[in-house]
Amino acid sequence: MTPAPSGPAAPTLDDPVPATRLGGDLPFAAPEEAAALVPETATLLVSGFGGVGYPKLVPEALAAADGERELTVISGGGVGDEIDRDLVESGDMARRYPFVPNETAREAANEGRLAFHDRHISRLADEVRFGGLRAGMRGETVAVVEAVAVGPDWLVPSTSIGHTPAYVGAADRLIVEVNRAQPIDLARVHDVHVRDDPPNRAPIPLDDPLGETGGPAVGFDPEKLAAVVETDRPDDPYEFRDVSATDEAIAANLGGFLEAELDRNPLLADAVNLQFGVGSLGNALMGALADVDFGDRDVAYVGEVVQDGLLDMLDAGDLRGASATSLALSSEGQERLFADVERYAEDVVLRPADVSNAPELIDRFGVVGVNSAVEVDLYGNVNATHIGGTRVVNGIGGGGDFARNCRLGVVALPSTAVGGDVSRVVPLTPHVDHTEHDASVVVTEHGVADLRGLSPRERAEELIAVADPSFREDLEAYRARAAEDGGNTPHHLPSAFSWGSTDS
Repeated sequence: MTPAPSGPAAPTLDDPVPATRLGGDLPFAAPEEAAALVPETATLLVSGFGGVGYPKLVPEALAAADGERELTVISGGGVGDEIDRDLVESGDMARRYPFVPNETAREAANEGRLAFHDRHISRLADEVRFGGLRAGMRGETVAVVEAVAVGPDWLVPSTSIGHTPAYVGAADRLIVEVNRAQPIDLARVHDVHVRDDPPNRAPIPLDDPLGETGGPAVGFDPEKLAAVVETDRPDDPYEFRDVSATDEAIAANLGGFLEAELDRNPLLADAVNLQFGVGSLGNALMGALADVDFGDRDVAYVGEVVQDGLLDMLDAGDLRGASATSLALSSEGQERLFADVERYAEDVVLRPADVSNAPELIDRFGVVGVNSAVEVDLYGNVNATHIGGTRVVNGIGGGGDFARNCRLGVVALPSTAVGGDVSRVVPLTPHVDHTEHDASVVVTEHGVADLRGLSPRERAEELIAVADPSFREDLEAYRARAAEDGGNTPHHLPSAFSWGSTDS
């Protein structure tokens, strides 16, 4: 390992772009050398969120190394195949938090070969820092994070921040991958705010969703820095599927609902702060906003991820700006942003995930949250993560953070799955991620079910009306049969679970 020449101090809010990618005396290493620093039993804290900003070469080297490790792998959100495919297939990953983003990891979790436990994004940083995952965090804790620049006691994240500040702070040792494929000017979009420890935690000092609180760098104890690995491997970015006719119909219904809500809801009188879940449907739903007349209101995105649809809205002047924790863009979206980072940095800010998803800010800014789901039952309980109540398909991500804490929570989903053979509106969902107390509005391609203020029996009527027409008669028959047994929330349990849910 050869030290680099001395370099500048950490970049600041006033001067956000580092003068060089590599500053100070750094312990350079090959990926295989860095991987050898990870013990056989260890907790691996990796950067990355929305499939971008994750380390690539060191996890790949870990998977290719001789022997078998027992690793607990904790990320901020979804990461790439170098982690969730290679480390699973090599047998090195024993436990995973908080997301299983690909088929390899999902299959291992559903077969019991991988111990997976779903967690809320907003809580994960504190759970790592203060022992909330005590049973799963085994052995030495090693943080492996991607950066666009690094110094002896600081680093600047790349295309996502996620939980990098908390993970770097909690780690026993630190390995940094400096990625030359990511422009160093990404530092311009980063705003790293590290929260105080409870019980003396101060409020997050933001009175504007697009305000800034600190500089772009994550500081760390220089004694922790064990290796710096150089790479030029790009992210394997998000691939959005083509927008379907169903997506367009859901988007049109959502747009119509929002327009009506602007006229009647005092929450939206001056400003509209929106959040959309990550994925193809969320990206498509952003297109609905182009046709909504917001008048002279300030409109901003306050959520987890910047997707291609947000770049379209920013370029069209439909948004004042966007606050998130990740640039979860397609290849085309990345090229577009990288080519003009300085301009986009005027309107886009990335924060640590425990700030972007903080209940405090979601409430303070009156966020309107729009998230999708696997299914919803007749009383408004939402299953966002499991098929048939047992087989995990992803993870709750930040959906629960927004569903529970936003001022208006919308669930948007197609009414059917499997080519129309399975209803996504069911009598009783066997797995609940968001309870009936957190879902205010459900939107499908068949309409809008506004559940606010309704009793359970009234909710059932509204939800049957937005189910696919081919299932409405059976849903109505179930509702009537359940009502015979009485109860505030009527159910006929012997037949409730005869409705199977399955993947779309």
